[in-house]
Amino acid sequence: MALKGVRVDPVKVPGSFVRLQGAYSGLRAAEQRVADFILKAPDELIYLTVTELAERTHTSESTVVRLCQKIGYKGYQEFKIVLARDLVEETTEIYAAIEPGDDLATVKAKVFQANTQALRDTIEVLDDGELQRAVDALADARRVEIYGVGGSAPLALDAYHKFLKLGLQSIALSDGDLMAMSSSLLGPEDVALGISHTGASRDVTDALGRAKAHGATTVCITHRPSSPITKVSDVVLVTAAQQTAFRSDASSSRIAQLTIVDTLYVGVANKHHERSLEMIQRTREATASKRY
Repeated sequence: MALKGVRVDPVKVPGSFVRLQGAYSGLRAAEQRVADFILKAPDELIYLTVTELAERTHTSESTVVRLCQKIGYKGYQEFKIVLARDLVEETTEIYAAIEPGDDLATVKAKVFQANTQALRDTIEVLDDGELQRAVDALADARRVEIYGVGGSAPLALDAYHKFLKLGLQSIALSDGDLMAMSSSLLGPEDVALGISHTGASRDVTDALGRAKAHGATTVCITHRPSSPITKVSDVVLVTAAQQTAFRSDASSSRIAQLTIVDTLYVGVANKHHERSLEMIQRTREATASKRY
């Protein structure tokens, strides 16, 4: 049933559209022309060869293939197969625009819908191989440092709280100077995890770059797959979220980032199952006296 207010254009849930929209800002101009054509005329695209698509967008075959690879496909043919599947799947409509006069119940529904959509979109773009690499690195790390500033600082603290319960030697930092100093002391047995929605936070990116230069494994959680932070990260975990009225895409993306942190936590715990259960029990007992 439609919610009150003027409906915004539907957002396509299937993965090929989500990946393309999520990567768009980081594409080159020629790649964006190809992406624009795909987003505007997907039904027409599935009948075009790579040569024909290149001609229609005034680009080259290599540009088309490179775009497909940037969003996670082996090439143009695989992308077309997935796109054809996505086109026949039902499109979910998101009534995310907050309109003047919306009552609180409507606002609640729209906010929850936007957050739910962020999770649906993120599960499409989050690479299982990258996720496994992150879990393996964290599970075997001597020390884990988590960096986040601004809105990402609470996320870094949440990751620290979870990893601490597993017995990981970890710390969360949100001060630029402390990040710089601490990251310079990391080594090959350590992991640095940076959280930045835009992927353009200078303090976080510089800290990851410094940690990487000293041999540490670097992991980032970001919304922008071609942002500066990804250039200094060994492992890239990508979220996806749509911008809505009163909320930037960062607001919904925060829910997806927290869910990625939860997945890393459970993944590490499951890898060292017995030890993790013991550590969790010990931390529970340590804080039991602090509850009424």
